[in-house]
Amino acid sequence: MNDASFRPLGAAPALKQGQAKKAPPCTLVVFGASGDLSRRLLAPAIYNLLAAGLLPDRFAVVGVARSPMSHEAYRAEFAKALEEFATVPIMPDLASRLSERLFYSAGSFDDPETYPALRGTLEEIEAKQGTGGNRLFYFATPPTAFVPIATALAAAGLTTQTEESWRRVIVEKPFGHDLESAKALNRELLAVLDESQIYRIDHYLGKETVQNILALRFANGIFEPLWNR
Repeated sequence: MNDASFRPLGAAPALKQGQAKKAPPCTLVVFGASGDLSRRLLAPAIYNLLAAGLLPDRFAVVGVARSPMSHEAYRAEFAKALEEFATVPIMPDLASRLSERLFYSAGSFDDPETYPALRGTLEEIEAKQGTGGNRLFYFATPPTAFVPIATALAAAGLTTQTEESWRRVIVEKPFGHDLESAKALNRELLAVLDESQIYRIDHYLGKETVQNILALRFANGIFEPLWNR
């Protein structure tokens, strides 16, 4: 079994033209924008998408976290994260284009006032950036915050879809700690969101242990036919 065939996500080869479509216009709202997950993984991933030509021209990022911060301060923190954790060389012109699309809305996840303030920020940004009201909410937060954030977003009308715009939620790591807790989390999220609005991701599935299982199955002609039964 050759582990060399499995590259870390950040070292993936560049996509060739025509391999993937550019995303539709939208605003990405990152809850937990000042956290380690956002700095180490999400900031570089956003830049990589821009460098690969996969981000739309009408695109914006709104960071949400407890710490008071201006748009300019958030842009500076984002730039530091890229300098420290980027997986590809940073091109100044691309970094500058991305920085112009970065905004910040301060607020605690459990503070009801956070969400009306976020609504105002989003409406202002959407009007200027032309994102069409499409919103992608990314929960880069502790698991205990998933349901409270989703519930508060729904209560504020921020996840309500229309014929002209969609709303999505990404739940990041981990989705429950066992089967029962995962089912419970599903029930609570589905109480305020439609299934089509929820995308679940667990980055532990990208760990070497799981990748080795894939290699064991698909890279060995002996095991795959047996496993496939």
